[in-house]
Amino acid sequence: MDSILLLLFIGFIATFIGTLGGGGGLISLPAMLSLGVPIHAAIAANKFSNTFSSLGSFYTLWKKKEVKFLLACSLLPFTVAGGITGAYLASQLQEDTLLTIALVLLIFSTFLNLWKEYIKKWRNRRKQKSLFRPYYFFIGAFDGFFGPGQAILLMHSFLTAGYSYVTSIGLARLQTFASCIVSFSVYAYLGFFQPVVGILLAIGSFCGAQLAVKLAPTLSHLPWKSILTFVSLLLIIYISVQI
Repeated sequence: MDSILLLLFIGFIATFIGTLGGGGGLISLPAMLSLGVPIHAAIAANKFSNTFSSLGSFYTLWKKKEVKFLLACSLLPFTVAGGITGAYLASQLQEDTLLTIALVLLIFSTFLNLWKEYIKKWRNRRKQKSLFRPYYFFIGAFDGFFGPGQAILLMHSFLTAGYSYVTSIGLARLQTFASCIVSFSVYAYLGFFQPVVGILLAIGSFCGAQLAVKLAPTLSHLPWKSILTFVSLLLIIYISVQI
C-alpha cells in the first residue's frame, strides 16, 4: 500500500511541477530508482505516464485556444524521430552503465534547471516567432534516451522564440507526448515496461498535469525552480550513494 501511494504521489508532484516549469523527471526518475525500480523500467514508466499527462494537458490548453495545433504538429516529425533514436540507444546499454550515465545527466539537468532563470531576463526581447525545427530531433532523442530536462529545453526554445508562458507549455506538452509515446513503444517492445509501476505513475501524473494547466496563469511566478533544484540535489546524493 505504501508503494502504491508513493508512486501516485511521485507521479502527481513531478508532473505538476514539470508542467509549470519543466524538470519534473528530476523528481520522478530518481524517486523510482530509490524505490528499487530498475533504470530501464523507470524510464519506461516515465514515458508511459507522460504520454497520458502531456496529451491531456495539451488538449486542455488547445480547447482554451492557448496554442495553435498546426504549429505544434509541424515539429512532430523531428520529435518522433528523435524519441525513437534515443530510446533505442538507451535500450542497448547495460543497467549499471545506463545508471551511471543517468546520474551524470541528472546533474546536467539540475544545472540546466538553474540556468532557466536567465530566460526571464531576455525572452521578451524576441519579437520574431521563428523555430529551428531540426533542433527538436535532438530534444526528442534526449527525451527518449533519458528524459529529465527535456521540458526545460522545450520551454526555453519556445519562450526565447517569443511565445507566451502558457502557449509554451502547450507546445512543450505535445512534443513531450510525441517523444514519449514512440520511446515508450520501444521500451515496451523490448520488455522493460512494468505495468503496475507505469499505471500508478500515470494516474498521478494525469491528475498533476490537469491541475497544473488550470493553475498555470496564477502560479507561474512561484519559485518552482528553487523547490525542484533542492529536491533534485537530495535525490542525486541518494543515488550517488547507491551506485
